[in-house]
Amino acid sequence: MTNKRLRNLVNKDELKRRLQESSESRTTLSFYQYHHIEDPQAFRDQLFLSWSELGVFGRVYVADEGINGQISLPTENFEAFKAALYSIPFLNGIRLNVAVDDDGKSFYKLAIKVRTKIVADGLNDATFDVTKRGKHLDAAAVNELMNLEDTIVVDMRNHYESEVGHFEGAICPDVETFREALPLVEDMLEEDKDKNIIMYCTGGIRCEKASAYYLHKGFKNVHMIDGGIIEYTRQCNDQGLPNKFRGKNFVFDERLGERISEEIISHCHQCGAPCDTHVNCANDACHILFIQCDACAEKYHHCCSEKCSDFTQLPEEERARLRPVTEFNGTKFGKGRYKAFRPGGSLLVPGNK
Repeated sequence: MTNKRLRNLVNKDELKRRLQESSESRTTLSFYQYHHIEDPQAFRDQLFLSWSELGVFGRVYVADEGINGQISLPTENFEAFKAALYSIPFLNGIRLNVAVDDDGKSFYKLAIKVRTKIVADGLNDATFDVTKRGKHLDAAAVNELMNLEDTIVVDMRNHYESEVGHFEGAICPDVETFREALPLVEDMLEEDKDKNIIMYCTGGIRCEKASAYYLHKGFKNVHMIDGGIIEYTRQCNDQGLPNKFRGKNFVFDERLGERISEEIISHCHQCGAPCDTHVNCANDACHILFIQCDACAEKYHHCCSEKCSDFTQLPEEERARLRPVTEFNGTKFGKGRYKAFRPGGSLLVPGNK
C-alpha cells in the first residue's frame, strides 16, 4: 500500500474547477459516532481507500474516541456508501444527517485526518462518564419543551454560526470555539441547574459531549436536540411541524450555509444591509470570514476592505513582496470577528472602508 493511494495528489484549484463545472448529482451529509478505535491511523487508511472508490469528498476526523464526518458523494452511490459504512460494526445503523439545502458543491476532495479528538473541547474525558449524556429530543418534543416558560435554550455553536441563524429565544455565547463555550455556558447557567435546558448544534456531536459534561457538573435536566439543527429541520418538514429555527444554518463546507427559513436575521458587515451570506475575503493573504451582500461583493471585488481589494489588483510580484510585511483583517481578527459596519451606522474598524 503506497502513500499515493492514501492522499489527494491533484492541485486544489483544479479540484475546485472540476467540481464547479461538473453536472453530477451529489448528496451532502454528516454523521458521527463516539467509539473506542484501537488504531485510528489504520482505520483512517481503510476508509480512504474504500470511500475514494465511491467518489466521496469531504472532511473526516478520526480519533481513538470515534469518528466525525461531513461528506458529499455521487447520489447514485448513496446506497453503496451506506452499505459500506454500516458494514463497520460500531457504525451500523447510525443516522446520516442529509443536508436540507444542497447543490452538491459542498466539498471538492476527500480529507480524512487523525486527530486527538473528533471535536476539540479541551475536556479531560477521564474525569467524567461521556456515555451518560443528556436526553435526546425529537422535533415534536423540542417544540413542546420550548413552549414551557422555564425552559432555557442554549446554542452550543460559535458566534459566527449563531449570527446568521438560531432558535427563538436561544442563548448564543459570544465565542469562536466550542472549547470556549463549555465553561462560559456553565457560568451563565450556574443559578439554573434545576431548570430544563435544551442544547443544540449543527448535527448533534458537540451537544453529545457537552450534555455529559454538564450532567457531571450538577445540572439536572439536560436535553439535546437529536441530530441537531439538520435533523430537527428534516422532521419539521416531514411532519408539518412549526420550525422554531430562524435564519440560516452555518455549515463547515464550501456552501458556508443552508437556508432553514426565509428570514434574514443578520447584516452585511460592510454596509449593514440585511444579509446572511458568509464568504472568505478573496485576498488569500487575508481570507477572513465575514458576511457580504452582492452589492459590496461587486464594490470590493469580493474582499473585506478597500485595502484587500487594492492588494488583489497588484501584480503577483508586488503582492509577494508586500504580503509578509502587510497587515490585513485576517491578520488582526479571529474568524468572523471583523465587522466594518455596526447596524445603526458606526464603523467598528475606523479607516477600513
